[in-house]
Amino acid sequence: MLHFRTLFALLLFAPAAMAQNNLSDLFGKDSVNRQPVIATFKSTRIINGHSNETLKKGELDFRVAHRFGDIGGSAGGAKTFFGIDNSTDIRIAFEYGITDQLMIGLGRTKGSGNFSQLYELLAKFKLLQQTMDNRVPIGVTLFGNAAVTSMKSSPVESDAAHFSQFSHRLTYTGQVILARKFGDGLSLALLPTYIHRNRVGYMDMNDMFALGVGGRLRFSHRVALVVDYFLPFRDQASKDYFKTRGIEFYNPLGVGLEIETGGHVFHVNFTNSTAVLENQFIPETTTSWLQGQFRWGFNISRRFSLGR
Repeated sequence: MLHFRTLFALLLFAPAAMAQNNLSDLFGKDSVNRQPVIATFKSTRIINGHSNETLKKGELDFRVAHRFGDIGGSAGGAKTFFGIDNSTDIRIAFEYGITDQLMIGLGRTKGSGNFSQLYELLAKFKLLQQTMDNRVPIGVTLFGNAAVTSMKSSPVESDAAHFSQFSHRLTYTGQVILARKFGDGLSLALLPTYIHRNRVGYMDMNDMFALGVGGRLRFSHRVALVVDYFLPFRDQASKDYFKTRGIEFYNPLGVGLEIETGGHVFHVNFTNSTAVLENQFIPETTTSWLQGQFRWGFNISRRFSLGR
């Protein structure tokens, strides 16, 4: 667990160590072509995954994310108003920009999967920003979180939700976000991700790597198509075991429409993921687009300036 604490500490305190190496000195203040590329993405999230963007210093972002039930399949259809009667996950959070490069956040998530009643602490640090002259060709942002469940422990010792000690309640995410903006209309991101769960069920994986990709295609000044996809690297032995129990894992795919309205960024999206947090939707997605097990969801962001 030490390496996760170290990663989180680096995300929180790296700006102080790098204060003397301001990126403006790297690309020069006097050259227009060496100015940083801005608004690679319009929000700190793509759909399920994070973008390379951070909040400005003094900005407070109030965020709500919601995932409804299955649109089709055995749990969807007209009887549930195509999933709207059900809610698989809800997250409410406040996120704050400490500097233009560093943001932190605190959120409460309903949870979907092995754990529910989750509290999340996150930090995100913009390490590099793409420049207009391509001297810095990509943006690099570091993201990390820690989530803890407050749910009641299961009395069954073999369950993933049986907590014999407090550390079993904790899960972590570490991620590097590589992003590039191609002209005014297209932005792409690559998201190598590492998930650690202190407590898992039999034949599940405590540590899991995943590779995510995301993109934004702008249609107009305020409307864009956004997509993200994650490929978790789960052991074949683990896949085979869960198949014998009737459980099959799928790769999370989200497709949505992003609408910017002044201080709001609103995402209307469809995804097979039932969960909102990386700690859950990367290792625990068991619903498939091809079986109608995708759902309508939305992300709402409202930013407030608390002064610089």
